Amino acid sequence: MKTTQILTTIIILIINLGHAQYVIKDGSELLNLKKVPQEKAYVDHNGPLVLSGEYLYYSIHCFNAQTNNPTKISTIGYVALVNEAKDFVFEHKVKLSKGHGYGDFFVSTDIPSGRYKLLGYTQWMKNAGLSQVFKDDIVIINPYLVDQSTLLKNNADVLSSISSQAISVSDSSTITIRTNQSTYQPREKVNLNIKNYKGTLGHGFYSIKVKRKEEIDLPSSLNSVTYGNAYFNADKEIKKTIGDSIFLPEQRGELVYGTVKNSETGLPAENLPVVISIPGKESLLKFSKTDQNGNFYSYIRKDRKNPMAVIQVEDQSKMYTIEKGTPGAIDLTDLSFSNFTLSKEHAEYLTNRSVLNQIENQFFSTKPDSILQSNTIDIFNGGIPEVIILDEYTRFPTLEETLVEVVKFSGFRKANTSDAYIRIGQDFKSYDEEYNDFPAIVLIDGVFIPHHEAIRAFDARKIEKISLTRDQFRLGQKEYQGIISIETFDADFLDTYTAKNSLIVPFTQPVAKKNYFIQTYQTEDTSFNRIPDYRRMLYWNPLLNIEASDYQFDFFTSDIEGTYEIILNGFTSYGKPMHVVKEIEVVAKNIN
Repeated sequence: MKTTQILTTIIILIINLGHAQYVIKDGSELLNLKKVPQEKAYVDHNGPLVLSGEYLYYSIHCFNAQTNNPTKISTIGYVALVNEAKDFVFEHKVKLSKGHGYGDFFVSTDIPSGRYKLLGYTQWMKNAGLSQVFKDDIVIINPYLVDQSTLLKNNADVLSSISSQAISVSDSSTITIRTNQSTYQPREKVNLNIKNYKGTLGHGFYSIKVKRKEEIDLPSSLNSVTYGNAYFNADKEIKKTIGDSIFLPEQRGELVYGTVKNSETGLPAENLPVVISIPGKESLLKFSKTDQNGNFYSYIRKDRKNPMAVIQVEDQSKMYTIEKGTPGAIDLTDLSFSNFTLSKEHAEYLTNRSVLNQIENQFFSTKPDSILQSNTIDIFNGGIPEVIILDEYTRFPTLEETLVEVVKFSGFRKANTSDAYIRIGQDFKSYDEEYNDFPAIVLIDGVFIPHHEAIRAFDARKIEKISLTRDQFRLGQKEYQGIISIETFDADFLDTYTAKNSLIVPFTQPVAKKNYFIQTYQTEDTSFNRIPDYRRMLYWNPLLNIEASDYQFDFFTSDIEGTYEIILNGFTSYGKPMHVVKEIEVVAKNIN
């Protein structure tokens, strides 16, 4: 059975997903689930040492554990940092494109010095436990704290991780790194050439980083080759049995799910329509329906702009309790950390590096990264809305009056009753179109309004504009006539929204995709002449898709002298790990 066919089975299983993970009911389900390949992940990063005031950059690669090809199962990956107390410093949700994604984390002064672990995984990987999860050592040093005892004490119980024993292996038989020279002066241009000698055998996804070589001994990071060896025996399928609970993969986007119960009886509410809306100017609407156990689910595929979700039950005849589901955490009991310790010999180096970081961060605004713009979300689904700016018309006190007097083709039906609803007139495009009395989809600042009578008296002085289309829409199993989107001046409707049978919950956003700043120096441009340049990371390209034989890149050295490593790390499209390293020197010109 092909993976795509098996995933259809998983979709059916998700319908039964509740607050916890799904429980395998019988042998047929178990057989189908075992046919879905397990996954594994690799995370490249700029560690292992990161100081407060620096960024931890990473790229994540997720694979089919049976074929080592980029996964087609999960579309969401996770990168997390964990301290020795097994607490999460962060857990980033990363959108995967063909199994690959990237992000970064700024190490603030709130994070204490210590040994940490960087983890990479998908929800599907959690079924195999900690052994399947990518793990690598990170050492964070916060020089602003007086207490450095965590790293100063020599704890015999702290175990060396697998990465501390890893041997760096370079492979240049397929891909080579070349530069136009081996020694450079500060702020000099470096021409970097990536050459693929093996055609399709070299095609794949890689990361390239150029960073100052560490001057102190640290646990070795897992490169792609040593990772391949360390995780060679990773599980190829889930090792579960009937009655076990499992994590289901996020194969169609971010999974949002939960349960609805009758508040009076505490029993599951069956066959109830549930609407999930992501508020904002670019709002999203998703529909679901509860199953016999009161469970609902939906996928969010688009790049949403808001970290909140509004979950609502349309039925007003009873009171319901809505609970959003939360995936269980990985069992970190057996997680071990490196045995790195600080010594007095490190003090001067760390002090100098910290001072340069502070200076560099003072000029951050002149060297900003840029957020990549995602595709615009069109709530009108391709329709061209009519837009009414209310300040261009006579103002009326309520929304109901405004619709009657200002907005064409719209108004309340069954007014002065509890069943009042907003109706948008049909745009008859043919003489045989059947008349309907469907309600409109109504949004205020992107919040779906299931019961229109509640907003009849809404203060129209708060409304900046109203946009509407007259096309017919279907949301779930219900028909609607048109969409009316109301935007307030302050875009704050969600702040005071307290509708019956609704739940407003935080919904962690995936990390934003960025174009990372690349410092350049041009003869005719003197804007950076008086700005210090203390970058240790000269170049970071988190996802290079090699599809040709030759690639050219340029970057500039900084004011920090020393040995720099140019590291290409990644995997071919056939799953072969590639790790290539080249060193260059940055030395100031001797004027004597």
